[in-house]
Amino acid sequence: MTSPPESRLALLGGGFSTEDDGLLDDWVLGHARVARPRVCFVPTASGDAPGYVERFLAAFRPRACEPSVLSLFRREADDRALRAFLLAQDVVYVGGGNTANLLAVWRAHGVDRLLREALGRGTLLCGISAGANCWAEGSHTDSFGPLTHLPDGLGLLPGSVCPHYDGEPGRRPSYRAAVASGALPPGWAVEDGVGALFDGGRPVDVVTRRAEARLHRVEPDGSGGAVEHPVPAGSSADACLPGRRPGQTVGAPKRAR
Repeated sequence: MTSPPESRLALLGGGFSTEDDGLLDDWVLGHARVARPRVCFVPTASGDAPGYVERFLAAFRPRACEPSVLSLFRREADDRALRAFLLAQDVVYVGGGNTANLLAVWRAHGVDRLLREALGRGTLLCGISAGANCWAEGSHTDSFGPLTHLPDGLGLLPGSVCPHYDGEPGRRPSYRAAVASGALPPGWAVEDGVGALFDGGRPVDVVTRRAEARLHRVEPDGSGGAVEHPVPAGSSADACLPGRRPGQTVGAPKRAR
């Protein structure tokens, strides 16, 4: 009997758009299902900004992969061709920008449905900032100006996501307040420099490019506040469960084991 494909998502706190060392991008490629993966960059959240596209291509063309870009603001493919293109990808890498706009454009073009289908077929979905927010049920965002909660997402990752947890003023208290109040469901806070791979909604590999960076599980504490459970690098799902003492090892980004 054939095993069902993995349902894998990666939340990134860095990559080609914020660092030059390429460590997190290499980590993503190491988790692809083939040695030379087809990697599609989706820059919708930035309005398909040309400079963003150029940086992606400059970073990925020298790597052992086949990079491409999906532009929706200058879309050329019909529905059949768009579906064939996305389902042929091994990795879909979503860039940062405006989460609310990204979701609206994807839904208008049916990309939300196609990505759900791709995930079910084993494609690795990943992204940074808005490109991490979009996969969850809800997210913490500045899509509307001030930091706020967005109880809307694709729901491919249960719970909520907060990017830039330690990198932008106000992120940590604002996200904790949203989770404590129930405005957002419990979820995952991604500090800058972290890569977190999820399979079936549970973290299976966490890496960092900064010794102090962490992924956190954030949940209500039952007393009107919120509690964080840091997930150590190199750990699996059990490390983030309440009552577990997180380990101390922090590993550099590494390829799939």
